[in-house]
Amino acid sequence: TAPGTEAAVCDLRKARKLGPARIGPILGLPASTVHRILTRHGLNRLAWLDRPSGEPIRRYERSRPGELVHVDIKKLGNIPDGGGWRAVGRTTGNQNRQNSTDLRKSCKPVIGYSYIHSAVDDHSRLAYSEVLADERQHTAIGFWQRAHAFFTGHGVTVERVLTDNGSCYKSTLFTQALTADGIAHRRIRPYRPQTNGKVERFNRTLQEEWAYLRPYTSNDERTAALADFLHSYNHHRCHTALDGKPPISRVNNAEGQYT
Repeated sequence: TAPGTEAAVCDLRKARKLGPARIGPILGLPASTVHRILTRHGLNRLAWLDRPSGEPIRRYERSRPGELVHVDIKKLGNIPDGGGWRAVGRTTGNQNRQNSTDLRKSCKPVIGYSYIHSAVDDHSRLAYSEVLADERQHTAIGFWQRAHAFFTGHGVTVERVLTDNGSCYKSTLFTQALTADGIAHRRIRPYRPQTNGKVERFNRTLQEEWAYLRPYTSNDERTAALADFLHSYNHHRCHTALDGKPPISRVNNAEGQYT
């Protein structure tokens, strides 16, 4: 394919996010040819493109465990006791919701949220998570202290922590908690969540393979299932970026037996 044609295909992909079936007729090319061009230039998956610029996202991986740990918070709706509508149907689910919450001025039940705090090592993808009641600075600090102990127990010396610009992470106390242990704190540029992409991807895995894996009948039941998920993720789940191996295969103290 002529270089000019390939450039035109890439330009349409970046500027308009079009697929092969739509780019082909515009340039008079078979969709299969367009697909090969996009694959050759690393543009065949929209998930690999930066949304604002259309440029391919540069993938990176730190060279050793602990060089960079990604930290983030995911908010999940609470589950009423007895189960929500997905578990028991709308009629019973709505009744459970009414019984599990206080009514506000709008007369609508507000059941609230749980906050899943997570830390993921960039090199190994070793992960630690907790279900907590809020995302305040003291909660975030407490979580990090326990996460730090988890990584240390697995032989991982944390050097840097990367977070978004949430208020709990922008607090002076959070940064001080890190620097007290000799850990540098970095924050992503505003509106660039892909910079913290490894923990963002882990959040999606949490949702798919734990939070929404099956209908739970209470918050406690869902929370109790997190430990099994984390063990499976760290010790048994194959990771394509790790040559089909689990995260634990990349840490210095794989069994966590040393202190």
